[in-house]
Amino acid sequence: MVSLTTPVCEFDKPAIDFNLPGIDGQHWTLDKAKGPNGLLVMFICNHCPYVKAIHKRLVEDTLTLRDEFGINSIAIMSNDPNEYEEDSFENMKKIAELWDFPFPYVMDETQEVAKAYGAVCTPDFFGYNAELKLQYRGRLDESRKETAPDGVRRDLLEAMKQVSQTGQGPLEQIPSMGCSIKWKND
Repeated sequence: MVSLTTPVCEFDKPAIDFNLPGIDGQHWTLDKAKGPNGLLVMFICNHCPYVKAIHKRLVEDTLTLRDEFGINSIAIMSNDPNEYEEDSFENMKKIAELWDFPFPYVMDETQEVAKAYGAVCTPDFFGYNAELKLQYRGRLDESRKETAPDGVRRDLLEAMKQVSQTGQGPLEQIPSMGCSIKWKND
């Protein structure tokens, strides 16, 4: 397992459109996924310990962003499920049901969307404002392979609240850390 950190936020970089199948039987696009005040695009998977450590907070924070701040979220799974069976479409359904994901969970089977976004690890967060311009590329919180203690700063939640209110993300952002995306051998 290779641990990586995400690059620095490229402020105002436009979101890239996609059309991906969700576990809910729908196809999701950028326009369909966005909220009135923005969109959080998350690259996650099922097997990564960094993602497992944040499931509960991810659900709580995305609900808060949606219900209180008008920012929707979408989770994209781009790993090669042939390499990691735990990341299969069927297992995506099980994880989403287990944690009651309040956002669409979609599969990037070709990995083209992850490459277009420049995603490098799971979790990798891209926070966009209402104009779908990038304002946040950082961590959820201090969690690594273990859940951070209660009371820590919720970096992603605070940043996206600011984005919803001002259209701009914080200048200081701490990179997300996680497992490398499992690229297919072409």
